[in-house]
Amino acid sequence: MCKMLGECLDRVRQRAPLVHNITNYVTANDVANLLLACGARPIMADDPQEAAEITAHAAALHLNLGTFSSRTVPSMLSAGEEAGRLGRPIVLDPVGVGASPHRRRTAKALLEALPVTVIRGNLSELRAISHGFSTADGVDAAVSDQVDPLHPEEAAERLKAMARSMGAILAATGGVDLVTDGVRCFVIHNGRPEMSRITGTGCQLSALTAAFLGANPERPLDAAAAAVCAMGLAGELGWARMGPLDGNIAYRGYLIDAIYHLSGETLEKGARYEVQ
Repeated sequence: MCKMLGECLDRVRQRAPLVHNITNYVTANDVANLLLACGARPIMADDPQEAAEITAHAAALHLNLGTFSSRTVPSMLSAGEEAGRLGRPIVLDPVGVGASPHRRRTAKALLEALPVTVIRGNLSELRAISHGFSTADGVDAAVSDQVDPLHPEEAAERLKAMARSMGAILAATGGVDLVTDGVRCFVIHNGRPEMSRITGTGCQLSALTAAFLGANPERPLDAAAAAVCAMGLAGELGWARMGPLDGNIAYRGYLIDAIYHLSGETLEKGARYEVQ
């Protein structure tokens, strides 16, 4: 199984998928650079007049609600409809969906209209979409939604049930990452807690997931799990380079550099997970 994850990364390098990102302006530059680092090709186009046309040329579509607006939602819908028509994978990142009714309504509208392949968020965001509740934690996961690293079975079973009801692969990221299609669940232990001190690591991971799906459309669960493992491992490798005067800006660069140098073989050796 681990060999499959490395092969997923190798295919990204070989196929250089074009990833269309309708993402948030806070992290767009880092998203683009991370995609370039993994061997994919980024494009950002959020005008309703061209969004669908751009998607027609892309291998995957990444939709991010971090700073969505009344202008970008129609772009997301038209791009997503085109991706669905062409059978291209769609990744939805429902940033802060529990923070406001408007965000929840928008996420619900996208999920009802589009054949979303993967929903990538923290467990609180995924629960907010699935059950319609709000949380004052905004973009952060509630403490009650932290997965016990020693006993992840209960959280994994809950997420499997959510994935089955929503008809999509769910990638819940945090201290322990869970990726499931409702049948199998990857429980992933890669990563560093300091990654949360960098703005946009989640956005970057969603784009990375889209790249892996675009290069491996025939095995979306393995591709999504490989992307999550790769991002977590890059966080570990980047942290190992930190010097006494380095902070979160240096760490951001080291993390992207780690993705740039990551090979399928290194991912195979460094991925830490089990399947439930």
